[in-house]
Amino acid sequence: MLENPFILEPFKSKAYFCDREKETEEIIRNITNGRNTTLISPRRLGKTGLIFRVFDEMKERKLPYETIYCDISDTLSIEAFIKVISEAVVGRLGKQQKITAFFKTLKSVRPLLGIDPLTGSPQVSFTFADDNQKQSTLKEVLGYLESYPQMVVLAIDEFQQIREYGDVNMEAILRKHIQHLHNVRFIFCGSKKHTMTDMFTNAKKPFYESTAFLYLSKLPIPVYSAFIKEKFALAGKTIDDDSIGFIIEWTKDHTYYTQRLCNEVFSLSGEAIGRKDIVTAIQTILDSERDRFQEIRRLVTRSQWKMLAAIAMEDSVSQITSAAFLSKYKISSGPTALRNIKALIDKELVLATTIENGTGYSVYNVFLSRFLANNIQHLRP
Repeated sequence: MLENPFILEPFKSKAYFCDREKETEEIIRNITNGRNTTLISPRRLGKTGLIFRVFDEMKERKLPYETIYCDISDTLSIEAFIKVISEAVVGRLGKQQKITAFFKTLKSVRPLLGIDPLTGSPQVSFTFADDNQKQSTLKEVLGYLESYPQMVVLAIDEFQQIREYGDVNMEAILRKHIQHLHNVRFIFCGSKKHTMTDMFTNAKKPFYESTAFLYLSKLPIPVYSAFIKEKFALAGKTIDDDSIGFIIEWTKDHTYYTQRLCNEVFSLSGEAIGRKDIVTAIQTILDSERDRFQEIRRLVTRSQWKMLAAIAMEDSVSQITSAAFLSKYKISSGPTALRNIKALIDKELVLATTIENGTGYSVYNVFLSRFLANNIQHLRP
């Protein structure tokens, strides 16, 4: 069987990774010139893959850095943050003697090392007596990285999550420690643009103007089209330019959804790929997602679902309180529309982006957007 070249994991190798050459160079330049980086993009647009692409390129160039990645999206406290960072560090150290050396630096608390029975990944557990012990341990973890024999790059994904730690001002705590580190470069990644921007550009916040900024946008369509055509061709499959254009238009040039559709097309098609193959792949995907979409319907109010469906029908909306939009979709009032849009943004069902004349709103999940638009009469409350 031919290996499917359209991978759905964040990163496999640069052979399966499309473009981002400029962004890769910019982040590496920041690292080698002593600058931390704030990387912002909507979910599933490729920021995690870009981080691993940067790490892979640094390794290929034999740059003298240890690279560590951690995702804190599921954390809700400083102790969870410490656990995730520690597990990421242990996962990179590998050898037992290095792990022992790391644990010896944690003088405030005695951690326990285990192995996740499902993934085989290291698990580190702590028992803290009080808040002072937590903050001391965090300082010691970062201190270990500062004393590491190589320079360290630490990428923290979904960094905006630290604002959910209700019991502490995590921004102030981290900034206090990070500003004294000289051996560690940070990549702060986030998907909530408004929150991340406020964290790093608001003069009243601890991280104000402490990093270089990089906003990740969609891939240029000609570049992505050429990549798709090449990957099909290398596997002995042909696809015409119009069909590639249809794939990118239907997925709105969003990296994950384009990859997913191409993956499905590859798995279902023969040597010559046409529009019929793509439509079959689309229907297969939407059928597989149907139950999940219906579950989303049960997690929102009737009014919010109506707003979500209306946005899907329009593809993108900027004037959500206009009389024309409210009347067309029978939304009771402007204040109702504003309440619903805020709730949908908070639930990450709607994406708000800055456009020339204000803010544009679109359904975050492209497949959900297409599903709603195709089934609008059946899905209206």
